[in-house]
Amino acid sequence: MTVNFGYDKKQVVHALRYHFLTRPEIKLLIIFVNVFAILSAVLAIFKVIQPLSFLVFSLLWLALMLVVWKILPLSIYKRSLTFQDQFSLTIDEHQVELNNERGRQVWPWNRFSSFVESPYFFHLYFDSRSFFLLPKDSFKDIVELQEVRKLFREKIRK
Repeated sequence: MTVNFGYDKKQVVHALRYHFLTRPEIKLLIIFVNVFAILSAVLAIFKVIQPLSFLVFSLLWLALMLVVWKILPLSIYKRSLTFQDQFSLTIDEHQVELNNERGRQVWPWNRFSSFVESPYFFHLYFDSRSFFLLPKDSFKDIVELQEVRKLFREKIRK
């Protein structure tokens, strides 16, 4: 099966957010900051701490969400030339082959460690930090999408 695709900025930024918010270290950091913000609010209400402490934790929460939600995905999108290219991807029983005007890359199925499906993409992970985004809208119909989903489940171990 061969699909041709390019990337839409809004969808890529959404996929990058999805990736960051599913990272265990980001999840823990968000939980940690939220717990301290709530705790500081409760302690500020009971006048155990000064309201300034609540303000500091609220600003920390706001900064964290701004970085994870806006700054990090947009900076990665702008830095990566990959998202401005057009690609042709061939998927078969033995490998995944990616082509564009600058070159060709072939990955045997055992190179992928896992895959995750988000609303707009399949995230094909090589390891916990590096992945390839395959847009779902590059497939011509739902049958083709179901076929590739089945192939990913069979070939990529989780």
